[in-house]
Formats: sequence, C-alpha cells, structure tokens
Amino acid sequence: MSFVDVSAWLLTNRERENPHTRIDDVRGDGTAWSSGNTVRAIVHGRPYFEELHERIIGLGPGDRLYFADWRGDPDEQLTDDPGSTLNATLVAAAKRGVDVRGLLWRSHWHRLGFSAHRHRYLGDEIGEAGGQCLRDMRVRTRGAHHQKFVVIRHTEDPTRDIAYLGGIDLCHGRRDDHTHDGDPQPAELASAYGPTPPWHDVQVAIRGPAVHDVETTFRERWEDSTPLTLNPGRLISSLVHREDLSPEPLGAQAPPPPPQPDGHDVVQIIRTFPVISPTGFDFAPEGERSVMLGNTKAIAQADQLIYVEDQYLWSDDVGEHFATVLREKPELRLVVVLPMVPDLEGALAEVPQRYGRSLAMRTIIEAGGDRVAVFGLCNETGLPIYVHSKTCVIDHRWASVGSDNFNRRSWTSDSEIACTVVDERGDLDETAPQDSFPRVLLRTLVAEHLSCDADDVPEDPHELFDAMVASADALDEWYDRGVPDKKSGIRGALTGRVPHRIAPVPKSVARHIPGHRRRRQGVAARTEAVSMRGSEPAPRPPGRLRRLDPPELSAAQLRWAPRLYDLLFDPDGRPRPGAGA
Repeated sequence: MSFVDVSAWLLTNRERENPHTRIDDVRGDGTAWSSGNTVRAIVHGRPYFEELHERIIGLGPGDRLYFADWRGDPDEQLTDDPGSTLNATLVAAAKRGVDVRGLLWRSHWHRLGFSAHRHRYLGDEIGEAGGQCLRDMRVRTRGAHHQKFVVIRHTEDPTRDIAYLGGIDLCHGRRDDHTHDGDPQPAELASAYGPTPPWHDVQVAIRGPAVHDVETTFRERWEDSTPLTLNPGRLISSLVHREDLSPEPLGAQAPPPPPQPDGHDVVQIIRTFPVISPTGFDFAPEGERSVMLGNTKAIAQADQLIYVEDQYLWSDDVGEHFATVLREKPELRLVVVLPMVPDLEGALAEVPQRYGRSLAMRTIIEAGGDRVAVFGLCNETGLPIYVHSKTCVIDHRWASVGSDNFNRRSWTSDSEIACTVVDERGDLDETAPQDSFPRVLLRTLVAEHLSCDADDVPEDPHELFDAMVASADALDEWYDRGVPDKKSGIRGALTGRVPHRIAPVPKSVARHIPGHRRRRQGVAARTEAVSMRGSEPAPRPPGRLRRLDPPELSAAQLRWAPRLYDLLFDPDGRPRPGAGA
C-alpha cells in the first residue's frame, strides 16, 4: 500500500516557528505529527457530554483528568440526570482519587456577562475534593484563553487513553443535538434564537499517540513560570477570596499511548499563543501561530472543495487567505456555514460583527464569484441555529477541528488548539478512502444540513456544492421568495413566516437535492390537498441551509464600526515592529 506524503499538508517542526515548545520532543527526531491514531467526530454537545460523563465516572485512583476551557458552568448537566452536573461529576472523581486538574480563563467582570465568579466557585469545589482547578489570566489585554479540551489517561491501561477537543465548552447552551431544540440550560443569545437557542458544534475524540500532544499542551500551560495573573486588582481580589494561585506539580508524564489497531490517522496538534507582556510564556516567549500557519499550508493544497464551518469568518486577512487559492485554482469551490445572526443584540455588538464578516466575504466572493457559497442554518421551526463549530475539510484529504475561528483573534491574540488530520493511506492523486476521517466528517455534516442520509451525500465535490446551493435556494424560496435583507445578508424571512401561495421547487433545482424525490412522494397527498385549497403554504422543502450575502453597513456605521471592531472584537495580536504586545 502506498502512503500519502503528509508533509505536503502538515507543518514541519521548523514551520511551527516555535522552537521553545516541547510538543514534538517525544518523537525524538523532530517529527511534528504522530501516526497510528483514530479520530472520531462527535457532532453536538449532548452526545459529547454523555460520553464524557461516562468516561469520567469510570476513572479510578491514580487516573488523570486534565481540562482547559474558555468557560465552565458548575451546574451544567452532562446528562438528563440532575445529579450529573459538571461540578458534581468532577468533585466525585477527585474524591475517588482521580488526579483532576483544570485551567479556566479567568474572564472579565461577571456583571458584563462573563463567568469569572462561576470559575472560582468550580475551582473551590474541586480543590476541596482534592483536585485543583485554577483561573488563568495569562492573556493579552482584551484577550482570552479559548482552548477547549479534556485529556483522560489511565494508569493501568494506556490503550484506553483519550483526548477530546474542539468547539464545545463545558457550559450552558452547548447540550443540543441533531433536533436543534437547544440546551434546557440555555446560553443567553440574541432574541432571534429563541428561549433555548439551537446550537451546532463539533468535538473530536482522539485515541493513540496524539493524546500525548494534547496533554503536553496542558502541561506547558500548567507548568509555566509566569504567575496566573499580574494584574494588581485581580491579584488583590484573589488574595481577599483566598483563591488558589499556585499550580501543584503534575508528576511525570507517561509515554504516549500505543498506536491504535488499524489506526491510520496522522494527527498534528496546532495552537495559538500570543506574545504576552511583561513576561512571556516559557514555552512560547515569542508566541505561536501554528493554527494560522497550518491552515495556510493546507489550503494551498486545495484543488476541488474547501468546506468550512465557523462562528465568525472575519477580516481582510481571512478573506485573502481563501481568495488567494480561489484565484489560483479555477476548479476550486468554497462552502462556508456561519451563524445567520450575531450572538448579541444592539448596534455596538451587531454592527462590528457584520463589518468583520463583510470584509472577509466581499474579498472571497470577488475572487471566487459563484464558486463560493455562504450559508446559515435554521431548524425545522425556522429559528436560526447558532453555528459555533470550528471545522474545515479540504478535498477529502485534510480536516481540522478545534477551538479556533477564522479571524485575527484566533490566529494571533487568544490561546487556541486544533486537531488536524490526514489519512495516511493512498496517494495524493487518488481518492481518499471512504472511511477516512475527512470524508466521514464531511458526509456527516452535510447530511444533517441537507436532511438526508449520509449515503445520499454526493461524493463528487462539485456535485456536493451544487446540492447545497440547490437545497438552500429552495428553502429561501419557501421563506418569502429569497428576497435578501441587505443589513444582515439573509435571503428571505428569518422565521417561519411563509407566503400562502408559492410555486413548488423547480425540477432543475430539485434534482440536485439528495432524497428530494422520495420526500415529495411521501407528502404527495398532503401537497395535492394544499394546492387544491390554495390558501395554505406548500410543504417545507428538506434541509436547513439558508443563503447568506455580505452584510451592508451605512456610511455612518462605517465611521465607527471599524475602530470598535479592531479594538474589541477582532484584535491583531502580532506585535508591531518595535512595540510590545
């Protein structure tokens, strides 16, 4: 069997541009990735939380559980059992002798809607049980620790070791599933998303040697000599509340777990760490931007299809990131799935976000034209689904799932982590195996968005692109005939309002939508009855995709939005020449 030259897709140790990290030291020869892994996508928070809960309650004395997160809500239920809250689950593990360690972003003042006080409460409870969970404020001004991962290692059986990472925080709002009815413990979002906002997200489960690389990322942060906070006000607050600020030693790191039987996933863990001042990280004194570098290298390899799910898609830099390869590759298609509506209401939150999206989208569309399709998602009732996943699949060959978004903040300013995967089987000019992680991930996500079986998702990248466009156009037509809203970029009505009389989906469009004919036959009788009455809407077309156009801002908004966008929403963490962070 031939094997893919993964160095064409993944960063070399030198290309990581951070000689101070020890993440690649374990391999002894500078190789910046590991082989023999299995990677599995977990789509949505409900199945992820259930699996995580089952893993944690199975841990015993001497086992290790390390986690890092942007937010952790102590009372978030991991299952439907009221007793399965995050704090109860972690506290019980610590009391059983599991070595429980956590790093949570300290965050901003809780009266601004952040979670600093919840993180202190969770840390206190875990500490009293014998573990340690600390609030980490080693960030740039206006920056955040945005990594979301869990590492589980077993003292007696390393074959069971596993790491989870991706976009799913251990907090309210994330425990949704494919029905997209939302988490019963909702996060506060814009009112357009309803009382329990529908939430789309992706996490991956990693088995094999790559678990060691995720653990090393935790250890580098935990063992760093920089104090958890250098802010005098925060330090005084911590001392007044007798908060634990001293990480206790972790003990020796076990060797990497053995390769998995039939493990054919080559995994590279890439990260973002900013330059912080006055004292930088021991393991990244000049920062690390391997997320940006890794994405740039992989996207340069794209030939047929780039598929992206992202929370933001902001900035000229991101736009040019895709525009460059679109100009060079005339057969390349780009699909992007984004939230339909910003997460927060009010002009000061909405307008800068629309401005950042407009920068990226206009650059991309100018380069790719109708080879670019940008979509939002809605559930069966018409409510928009908040897209929080950070996922990219290229040509069935390369995939990335992580905490990183396509914006400057994730590339330069906040801490981030992503798992990139290449299947080692086959040659680059051959079709990737059907069971390769990138192909399975793409089929799984697109099948949900088209409301079809995974087997019905077109294998040809261009046919897949056409199917998604056709599905979205049909649904937009159903929602007020696809009239675009220039302010938001949404085509058609945002909610379930539908015209009383509407034409059926044209055959030229329907033929591109997987499973459309079977569904039409299944509702034929009801459709006929509706058409006879003429006063009720036609049946809703299958799928959840809605087309998005670049948002438009007024001249007045363009005078102030860029400043607020640069300052607060999407700061550039790269030090200016001759300046500090």
